[in-house]
Amino acid sequence: MPAKQKTPTRKIRDGKKAVAPPKAVRTPKAPSLKTVILAALDDMKALEVKFLDVRGLTDIADFMVIASGTSDRHVRSVAQRVVEKAKEAGFRPHGVEGQQDGDWVLIDLNEMIVHVMLPRVREFYGLEKLWDMTVTKRAARA
Repeated sequence: MPAKQKTPTRKIRDGKKAVAPPKAVRTPKAPSLKTVILAALDDMKALEVKFLDVRGLTDIADFMVIASGTSDRHVRSVAQRVVEKAKEAGFRPHGVEGQQDGDWVLIDLNEMIVHVMLPRVREFYGLEKLWDMTVTKRAARA
């Protein structure tokens, strides 16, 4: 015999019966932008993903993500998936640059900027070296 479910307890208020309100149902916590971006990059098999905290170093973003793709088509596909997943999670990009060429696609997601590049372009510009040096200098000053 199945267990009998309890009905909400009734309270008497001013001579009238009142049903206790149902307990609040917890809604699942929305994923953070970082979680969404890193999952999209992992889903598309982006290479050498690097997440940088640049808060206090620049006003344009709080975080930067740098990732590589194996070809220009892969770079464009990875960037497109990042944009799709961000939109699905409720994060609207300010802009996307470089999708035509596919060497380097930049996605501006307000507090986070995502760079998806070909390995040769990534090596040539050395963004992570630039920002790593800045982060290291900031940590040394603290």
